[in-house]
This record gives sequence, C-alpha cells and structure tokens, in this order.
Amino acid sequence: MEEELNYVTVVFKTKGISTREEPRDMDDYEDIKTVEQTLDTSSVLPENKKKAPLCTLLHLVAAGLGIICVLLVSAVITLSIHFNTVMSEQYRENTNLTSQNLQLWTEKTNLERRTEELTREKDGLNWTISVIMEHDMFQVTAHCPQKVCQPCLDGWVQFQSSCYFFFDNSWKSWERSRDKCKEINANLVVIESQEEQEFINNHTKDQEDYGYWIGLSSKDVMGKWMWVNGRNVSVMYWRTQEPLYGVACALIQPHATPLANWNKAHCDKSNHWICERRTLIKESAAQSKLIV
Repeated sequence: MEEELNYVTVVFKTKGISTREEPRDMDDYEDIKTVEQTLDTSSVLPENKKKAPLCTLLHLVAAGLGIICVLLVSAVITLSIHFNTVMSEQYRENTNLTSQNLQLWTEKTNLERRTEELTREKDGLNWTISVIMEHDMFQVTAHCPQKVCQPCLDGWVQFQSSCYFFFDNSWKSWERSRDKCKEINANLVVIESQEEQEFINNHTKDQEDYGYWIGLSSKDVMGKWMWVNGRNVSVMYWRTQEPLYGVACALIQPHATPLANWNKAHCDKSNHWICERRTLIKESAAQSKLIV
C-alpha cells in the first residue's frame, strides 16, 4: 500500500521568525510580504533619524574651526602690520638719531677746528705784537708794504721763526758788530740746532782770511762761554778744543768742516758778522700774511 507524501513549504522571516505553515493561497503570501516590507522600513527610519544630529554637529564643529582660522589669520595679519609699523618708526627714529649724531659730530669737529685756528691766530697776533714792542719806532711801510706784513724785511733771509742778515762786505770787532745788530733791532746770531748751523753755513761766503762773528763769547765770565741772550751753550761745533787765553769771542769759518767750523778769536779782531731777529709773523702763521 502506497504511503501518501505531503510537501510543506517553509517561510523564513527577516527577524529570525520562522513559521511552518502551509500557504493557504497567494493572497496570504502577498500579505506576508507586505508586512515584511513594512517591518523593514520601520527598522531603517530610526537609524536615519539617529544619523542626522551627528552630521549637524560635525558641520557646526567645522564651521567653528573655520571661524577660528579666520580670526587667527586676521590676528596674524594685524600683528604683522603693527610689527612693521613699529619697526618702520624705530628705523626712522634711528635714522634721525644717526643723522642728528652725525650733524652734531660734524659741528663739534668744525668748532674744534675753528677753535684751533683762532688759537693759532691769537698766538700769531701776540707774537707780532711782542715783536712790534721791541721797536722804539716801528716802520709800518718797511715791514708791511702795501699794508700786507711780511715775516722778514727785504734783504733778510728767513729760517723757521727767525730772520738773518749776513754782513759779508763789512769788517768790525765783535763788540761793534753786536752794536750794529742792535741798531736794527737784532742781535748777533744764536745757534741752537744742527739745522740752524747748516742753514748758516749755506749762506756764508768762503773767505780764508775772515770769518763771521756769532753771539758767543766768554766776555762776562772768564772761561765760560755764553750766548748774548744769556743762554748756556747746548750745541757746540768747535773747530779745535785748544784754549785761548784771555777774553775770547766765537766766529764761524766757512772754509772749515760745516759741523766743526767754530773758532776762538780775540774779540777786537775785525770780521764779518751775522745778525738775527724774530720774524714779524710767527712761523705757523707765516702762510697767511698779516693784513693791516
């Protein structure tokens, strides 16, 4: 006897609910699908509702960060502008200070230079006044032709701050030679340096029989040589160291060695002579002639 087989249809639901029922008909099947779709839709809607607030929060955070970035950039720009302004002002101030310091330094230098010039002019004027006071009668026309004063008179030779006149066509004793120098507001030459000794040698004539009296003698103190201005002998250019007994006076002999041509002679012997006087204008100011 044959057994009768029955087939059962099994339907699995999405939520894990299974039912072993025999489908009654197609309408029931459609109703079941409709219910399943409704359940699926109802389960998705809450998830979307949950995601909406999260996106809104992210948008707010992003917007806030953007605003903060804008503010930071604005602050950086503002600070940069302020910094550049301050630096520009400081640069201008430093430039102004540098210009002012340079101007002050220039003015100070000019004042110092002018002070030095005025000091030299003052010393020169005092020198000139003291020279004029040595004259009983100062001949302006002779010393200052065309109202421009010269350091030395015509015929005199200047060396440093002195004027020299070489009497090489006359012969007199030492004392008479000194008197002739005094008549022209001068005195017998006083040699105080090697440069002066060489200068005098270059302006004396080589005459074997005659020399030139200089302002050195032992007249006041026997055996002690003194210059006519009262100074002791600081440099000596003696031709010989042999003593000359009695009163003696010194003369230069041009034909001898230039740095060893002083000789001792009796003061009453006749020789040429050399007069010396101070320049009317001091050496440092001699480049600018005195105008009267």
